[in-house]
Amino acid sequence: MMATNQNVTLKAYRYDPDVGQEPRYDSYQVPIDETTTVLEALYYILERVDGSLSFRSSCRSAVCGSCAMFINGMNRLACRTQIVALNSREVRIAPLPHLPVIKDLVVDMAGFWEKYERVRPYLITTVASPDKEWPQSEEERKAIEEAIDCILCACCHSSCTMSWWDKGYLGPAALLKAYRFAADSRDQAGLERLRLVANEDGVFRCHTIFNCTEDCPKGLSPTFAIQELKKRVLWKKLTFQM
Repeated sequence: MMATNQNVTLKAYRYDPDVGQEPRYDSYQVPIDETTTVLEALYYILERVDGSLSFRSSCRSAVCGSCAMFINGMNRLACRTQIVALNSREVRIAPLPHLPVIKDLVVDMAGFWEKYERVRPYLITTVASPDKEWPQSEEERKAIEEAIDCILCACCHSSCTMSWWDKGYLGPAALLKAYRFAADSRDQAGLERLRLVANEDGVFRCHTIFNCTEDCPKGLSPTFAIQELKKRVLWKKLTFQM
């Protein structure tokens, strides 16, 4: 384990498309202790060294997903990544790969959100305003428990090789959310939901490489959700319901 109460070198990706310069890495010396996170180190730079550094953050509690970055070769949440755990005197930080860079560590999430919206990520029911709650059994709740924990940080989306070259592919985050509602006992969209993902831009584009599962900072498995959706789609097709 790396010693604490010393300085580390933090190398941050810098790029401003409005200026027209080539991307570069700027180096900063940052003091740390055993609890210092990458996000705290970035704020140290922003507030005391270089106020021009741009990055996103919000909750600082691994809930909002806005501080997802490429840290020492892996997609991570900056607020959750303690520098001592990286066990390196040099911390290299870049924006999430394969997403357009707005400035420095800030990426354009417009395409990500467009795909998320395509799966209709909300409950669809035949009753517009039910007059009472719709209870779920423990088993019904357990079926969607993991998918509910997705914070839409885009780490899985950024790591997915299919998303890199097929811009129409929904991607693991959107498909995980699609499964979350398809498996919800309260949802009544039925075949309508499956038709949204039963195509070459949906579940059948996944090659089951597991990058998305390996990179999820919340320990979720979009791969599992995609395979479950495939099962549902194939069953409907085999029974001539689609």
